[in-house]
Amino acid sequence: MPEISRFLGIVIYMNYRDHPPAHFHADYGEFEITVDIDTGIVTGKFPRRALNAVLEWYELHKGELADDWQRARQELPLRRIEPLE
Repeated sequence: MPEISRFLGIVIYMNYRDHPPAHFHADYGEFEITVDIDTGIVTGKFPRRALNAVLEWYELHKGELADDWQRARQELPLRRIEPLE
C-alpha cells in the first residue's frame, strides 16, 4: 500500500490494481475510510475532526490524487502529496 501523504496521525494511501472508481484510503488509528476522488463520497467511519482534515486535504489536492490514481493503474511510482498544514 503506497503511502502518498501523512498528517495529524492520518495515513493516506492508494493500492496498485485497485478497483474503480478512482479513490484513496485513509487510516487513523483503528479507523479506515475510502474517499471517491471524483465525488468526495466517503465510505467507512472516522472521528469528526480527522474526517474534516481529510476532506480539507482532499479539496486542496484533487488533481494530484487523480494523477496518482492514473499512475497506480499503470503501476508507476506514486507521487507524494504535501500534507495538510
